[in-house]
Amino acid sequence: MTDSTEPTEHAVPDPIETEYRIGQDNLKPFGLDIHNPVFLVSGLSVIAFVLVTLMFQEAATEFFGWLRPFLTSTFDWFFLTAANIFVLFCIFLMVTPLGKVRLGGADAKPDYSYMGWIAMLFAAGMGIGLMFFGVSEPMSHFASSMGGTAAEGGGRTDWAPLGAASGDIIAARNLSLAATIFHWAIHPWAIYAVVGLSLAFFTFNRGLPLTLRSAFYPLLGERIWGWPGHVIDTLAVFATLFGLATSLGFGTEQALAGFNYLFGWGTGNVAKVVLIAVITALALISVVRGLDGGVKILSEINIGLAALLLLFLIIVGPTATIFETIIGGGIAYVKEIVPLSMPFGREDANFSQGWTAFYWAWWISWSPFVGMFIARVSRGRTVREFIFCVIVIPALVSIVWMGTFGGVAISQVVADAAAPVNDAAQELKLFVMLAPLPLAGLTSLLGITLVLVFFVTSSDSGSLVIDTITAGGKTDAPVSQRVFWCTFEGLVAATLLLVGGAGALNALQAMAVSTGFPFTIVLLVMCVCLYMGLSQASKENS
Repeated sequence: MTDSTEPTEHAVPDPIETEYRIGQDNLKPFGLDIHNPVFLVSGLSVIAFVLVTLMFQEAATEFFGWLRPFLTSTFDWFFLTAANIFVLFCIFLMVTPLGKVRLGGADAKPDYSYMGWIAMLFAAGMGIGLMFFGVSEPMSHFASSMGGTAAEGGGRTDWAPLGAASGDIIAARNLSLAATIFHWAIHPWAIYAVVGLSLAFFTFNRGLPLTLRSAFYPLLGERIWGWPGHVIDTLAVFATLFGLATSLGFGTEQALAGFNYLFGWGTGNVAKVVLIAVITALALISVVRGLDGGVKILSEINIGLAALLLLFLIIVGPTATIFETIIGGGIAYVKEIVPLSMPFGREDANFSQGWTAFYWAWWISWSPFVGMFIARVSRGRTVREFIFCVIVIPALVSIVWMGTFGGVAISQVVADAAAPVNDAAQELKLFVMLAPLPLAGLTSLLGITLVLVFFVTSSDSGSLVIDTITAGGKTDAPVSQRVFWCTFEGLVAATLLLVGGAGALNALQAMAVSTGFPFTIVLLVMCVCLYMGLSQASKENS
């Protein structure tokens, strides 16, 4: 017999009771509005992590150097299987009547235009990553897998399941693009879609706070207000901070390398301090202006600049080769997505463990941040519309982006094996690739600007998300609290980059992966809860 205080699996919470529960747990010192257990535990834990890492750098470097490969090699099958489940689950939601459910209710209207909405979700999701890996990853696969060796007639067995012909440069190029697109298209955005859709549904349709614990109401019921909910939200804060810090580390490294390449400004401590100070200041301005006046405007500006750089490359670069690479790489991706996704019986352990398992764990660690931000701006969309726009459109953009940037770089290497881009450091490959093209100084500066603005939007979006979680799901917490988290992120990044050096950055990357492991389980359970909630809503609407 069910306890009267415990909801059934399909019970709908009372919004008034929800507000009461949140208000009970929140404290308001110094004008802040914090969800006490989550704020204190997550804040103190992150500070402790930074201090311990900096105090015991050698031991921390050794431990985290072991942690990441251990997780990705031991649990690669788990990460790959889970990612496949997320993709299949999203397809299921699209093709069934559950796709008709509208976020916010049957009469809800979208808060943003398609352009503004897509620009925000895309800028928050992968902006810095596309700039950092757009050139380097296709070249890595081309050179170290079947690309370079196949072009020389050697052929390697790493990618034997894909069956590229030895000596076939076009096949090698297409497969290198297929492998790159695989890491940036359907699978990662399906991960984001599961989290974003779950949060949007339980917030806008069920009156629950915009925080991770809300997505588990069908299974946990009133227990989401207790320690299970606190644990879920605290893990979300950890994942957001470490996932964000990892990407900001890539962005800092690339921006500094670009400035040094163009102007000889150096990459030492002074340059790092100046860059982080400027980024934090810009992010603070955006935070104070709010979602519409800050993140939305910056995201739209950056999408416009990115489109301009993309169009420039297509026009002045080897246009025919670029289109051949986009089309060939896209077709190869569709043809090879199943072999690339297989978690068992693979011969290419480096690809499945060193690349794919790491990416999936990283995307999953980012999912609370990106998913919550996407949810916040997605009221009024149907489930089917949400999944299509969140998965398909970014996937198509990723194919075009990687095909263009990777295609230009690979064409330079094919034309001249001694091309500078071939041996350039990973963070410099974008700028070295642009060097032989017209207006190289201007386009390189544009590339740095894109990295910096994506940096700002990620920091700003991350501050908004952490602020929402630590305020118990409230989206109207005081501006001073958002300023606190934005400043906190900047200080943590500066401390780790200045004092911790490469060891601390490696620790952050390892932590991003390690937070992704428990969150994979969280996301799998979240799929069950989302199905239960959407099924009830579909019955109510029929």
